Amino acid sequence: MKQLALDIGLAPLPSLDNFASHGNEAALDHLHLWVHNPLRSPVPTLLWGPPGCGKTHLLQAVRLALLGQGTAVGWLDASIADPPAFDERWGAVLMDDCHLFTAAQQAAAFNWFVNAQTPHAGQARWVLATSDRPPADLQLREDLRTRLGWGHVFQLQGLAEAERRAVLRRAADERGVFLGDEVMDFMLNRFSRDLGSLMALLDELDAYALRTQRAITIPLIKAMLENE
Repeated sequence: MKQLALDIGLAPLPSLDNFASHGNEAALDHLHLWVHNPLRSPVPTLLWGPPGCGKTHLLQAVRLALLGQGTAVGWLDASIADPPAFDERWGAVLMDDCHLFTAAQQAAAFNWFVNAQTPHAGQARWVLATSDRPPADLQLREDLRTRLGWGHVFQLQGLAEAERRAVLRRAADERGVFLGDEVMDFMLNRFSRDLGSLMALLDELDAYALRTQRAITIPLIKAMLENE
């Protein structure tokens, strides 16, 4: 499906409060405690699970929360081909989809990790990372792989059918969009069912519906696929 240019500001920003926590309450509680506690533990945390379980949502939510508190944050994902050097001003290091890192990104990630864990002004910095598998199965350089696994490790669970529908409904409501049951059935049966893909589809439908001044219906979805 062709990607559409989205109107800015349609989708709500990722936050810990709008994360669907079904089955992942322990991980969410851990992140809430860390983000809102000024005496933050420097013990690193790894979130792992299948695509669409919310790993990137949580990482982005933590990033936005820290930036909102005035804390500088280092961010690394697979799209950053030339990672910057570690910055002593960072209060935390966030690394998304570590399983996709190239050799150069792994080298940067290891350097960031070591520097973050070296106390600065009497305090080490937190490292929060995500991957699609547990530390023991990561195909990464050994020094990085072992460091990712020595702290808190949480497995994130994907959503069941009813929970996925509930999240879609809530996301649509937050956008002021009505999704009828037949539209939701169509989305779940005809497109990728992982939550990340469904949220991206909802964003595209919302933008297309606004541009065409039409409600989101099955004919609108088909028209979007045919015309864009």
